[in-house]
Amino acid sequence: MVAMNDVVVHVEGVWKRYGLPLVPALRRQWRQWVGRPMSIDEQGPWALRDISVTVRRGDALGIVGRNGAGKSTLLKILAGVTPPNKGRVRVSGRLFPMIELNAGIHPELTGRENTYLLGAIVGLRRRELNARMKTIEEFCELGEWFDRPVRVYSSGMLARLGFSVAVNVDTDILLVDEVLATGDIGFQKKCIDRINEMIARDGTTLLLVSHSPHEVESLCRDGILLDNGVPVFSGPPKELLEQYARTVY
Repeated sequence: MVAMNDVVVHVEGVWKRYGLPLVPALRRQWRQWVGRPMSIDEQGPWALRDISVTVRRGDALGIVGRNGAGKSTLLKILAGVTPPNKGRVRVSGRLFPMIELNAGIHPELTGRENTYLLGAIVGLRRRELNARMKTIEEFCELGEWFDRPVRVYSSGMLARLGFSVAVNVDTDILLVDEVLATGDIGFQKKCIDRINEMIARDGTTLLLVSHSPHEVESLCRDGILLDNGVPVFSGPPKELLEQYARTVY
């Protein structure tokens, strides 16, 4: 039995759809008038359908599936970017969402100034960031670019900046959506090693969306496969990736 005080992410019966809510509402009202209730599919299209996930402190959960399966939508709901249409979500702890390269980053500010901005978003005070600044600057390996506006950064440099902050600010929960794949191989390995250290030493919880078998196997202890917004398999990385391959080929 899972102790609830050890659960940091609890998703129960979550449904999510995008688009104007007025259209399905009018369609539902029309069906009521004519005496024909709408099916669940007619209320959609649904990005997520009845998702339930429980993640404990220190877990590393991989989320895989085809494009459009609902992976990013699930992370956005956990990050509070978008609300679910149905269901309940509980997240406990300091959360750092790496779900887009430029999330929380101001293009006119330098890498150093954006470090203060990103730290403030997750609740760190300036003196705490000052104490971590040297470590963050060394980890990202941007050199003189660290003090230049990020509007001149490449996508790989943005990934370096965001990850360097994320893995050096005592995050309880780390959400990663394909961003790691943007960096070069050397930096990817550096991030994987650092995240594994955070999980083992600090009990950091990871939710990783990725199409990379190497990332899933290197970082995750468990995972779920989504297909059209529905969880169709859960299990350890090896079996998870085998099931995922069957849905692709």
